[in-house]
Amino acid sequence: MQEIETADAHWVLIGDDSSDRNIIGRCSLWWKNTPPYLNHRVGFIGHYAVQDAATATRLLQQACEQLAAFGCTLAIAPIDGNTWQRYRLLTKRGTHPVFFLEPDNPDDWPSHFLDQGFTPLAQYSSALNSNLSYVDPRLERVESRLHKAGVEIRPLNLQRIEQELHGIYQVAIASFRSNFLYTPITEAAFVAQYLPLLPYLNPELILIAEDNHKPVGFLFAIPDWLQAQRGENVNSIIIKTVAVLPKRIYAGLGNLLVAKCQTRAYEKNFTRAIHALMHDANPSRNLSRRYAQTIRRYTLFAKPLWLQKM
Repeated sequence: MQEIETADAHWVLIGDDSSDRNIIGRCSLWWKNTPPYLNHRVGFIGHYAVQDAATATRLLQQACEQLAAFGCTLAIAPIDGNTWQRYRLLTKRGTHPVFFLEPDNPDDWPSHFLDQGFTPLAQYSSALNSNLSYVDPRLERVESRLHKAGVEIRPLNLQRIEQELHGIYQVAIASFRSNFLYTPITEAAFVAQYLPLLPYLNPELILIAEDNHKPVGFLFAIPDWLQAQRGENVNSIIIKTVAVLPKRIYAGLGNLLVAKCQTRAYEKNFTRAIHALMHDANPSRNLSRRYAQTIRRYTLFAKPLWLQKM
């Protein structure tokens, strides 16, 4: 399993001006422990940042050449080692302001990859629900069935956060195992991602579903604290993660968790919910269409590397 920082190489590009030798571009590469994709040996390009398009050309050419030299047949970018970390580019910004924990990038970065022969590999979106009072009437039957099966939903208990994160981790690795480009990580790495967020959490917005006191699903949501930085009233929540154990008995639990979270948010005077960073092919996207309208698009890019060897 991977820890958070396991890059196989780091590259920086230094400016030519000898009087001011600043870093004008950087990236990291992964090729040793990347997940399988079709028949390819995958290489990742992440930690990407450049000063301009000319820098991007030099940096991406170097990155692809090195990945090919180590036997990779497909470069995927940008992705910081695995999908538990920052990955994909914002490609259709829209008019909604950037929200808390949302990855952002200059608008010209997608063209850097397109100009170097990368093409879209996967598409993602975020959507906005402005009617938190609506509840799908079909969920009443779902809730009744799950209750009879012994499933109960409760908020996160911050007083026993280590035990809570342990249970959430077990659900996450089982739920996400079939996800696109999934890579397992250790529990320590998983917990390390969540601990810095503790000061920003509202435990009433983080729901855990239990079957006989054992976690079988969870929803992680957080207020949009960037609204406060802009001097606005914090009236939006961000639904970042919904995970449910892949068992038939828990069908509909993800939809129910979303509905419960939005109802709780409405009761606490929030008026909007952002369904964040959903893969277009994931069931969560179909779930969101019942409530929300797309406000942002993101793309993960890929490039075959067989030409790099010629």
